[in-house]
Amino acid sequence: MRLIEPLGLMADAPAALPRAAGRAAFAFARLIENGNERVVPVADIPSDWRAELERLTRPHAPWAGLAMDRPAIMGPAIMGIVNVTPDSFSDGGAHADPARAIAAGMAMAAAGADIIDVGGESTRPGAAAVSAEQEQARILPVVRALAAAGHRVSVDTRNAATMAAALDAGAAIINDISALTHDPLALALVAARGVPVVLMHMRGEPATMQSHATYTNVAVEVVAELFARVERAVAGGIPRHRIAIDPGIGFAKTADHNLALLRRLSLLLNIGCPILAGLSRKSFIGKISGVAEPSLRFPGSIAAGLHAVSHGATLVRVHDVAETAQALRVWTALSQRNENGSHGPAL
Repeated sequence: MRLIEPLGLMADAPAALPRAAGRAAFAFARLIENGNERVVPVADIPSDWRAELERLTRPHAPWAGLAMDRPAIMGPAIMGIVNVTPDSFSDGGAHADPARAIAAGMAMAAAGADIIDVGGESTRPGAAAVSAEQEQARILPVVRALAAAGHRVSVDTRNAATMAAALDAGAAIINDISALTHDPLALALVAARGVPVVLMHMRGEPATMQSHATYTNVAVEVVAELFARVERAVAGGIPRHRIAIDPGIGFAKTADHNLALLRRLSLLLNIGCPILAGLSRKSFIGKISGVAEPSLRFPGSIAAGLHAVSHGATLVRVHDVAETAQALRVWTALSQRNENGSHGPAL
């Protein structure tokens, strides 16, 4: 496939093109085709690349009831993480009791989360699968309570039966680490229910995925593989405007792969779907910062999240909602032009 990588990002410039996500423009572009790359000014992008350019620069439609180009004071959408599990890598056991999980979700919504993402199966590297029945027993009381309180709930699952049960309990979004490939019934279910879905990049299963962490050019390969997942979903009856994508940081990727992929995250805009960045407390942040305890990695998580937003992400999935919301509001306001043409908020 052909890819255009936006380069020379800036807030604005006479010779720059607006990028699909966020408020950045780009003055140069790297054209990638069949392993060959060349950098050109945007004015010199060949006319036969117009379809690719349109996909890269077209503003995203609203997704899951959320505008993907929100006012400066709001910033990107925030998805708060509630793991109803005993063994998740960062907060395993913290919300294993439904009452605590519900309280955590309510607190995240009050702190600024637009979506509460509820999961009942740990998918950390090497994690063993749990049955759909056990997964549902963990999450359904939480989904039901949060949805009844009026919150937008997503369910983090790869099992079609759990998807159906969670949607019946009030969930509004499916978030599938397997991009609807783990369960043969999942794609048809999501298409029939007409709900938004997050398709994540991963190779293999959580128990074995790190054995598949072999790439020649990780960013290009992830885009190509995720593009194929999106096209499969569209062919199966899910409209593109209902799909968001997640590069799967830490899933079948080493720390070096994660960094290389994040540096070129804007390549994912070629797929034409909103980008969800799930970086919170990940092990690569610990390796960079030297912080072994995941719960203490929120400063590094915020830094990584701001980088992802500056490179095209319009949703961030985080544990530390209040801190992230504050950082995003300030960063977004500073990135905005005010009425007199200078940068920064008109306060």
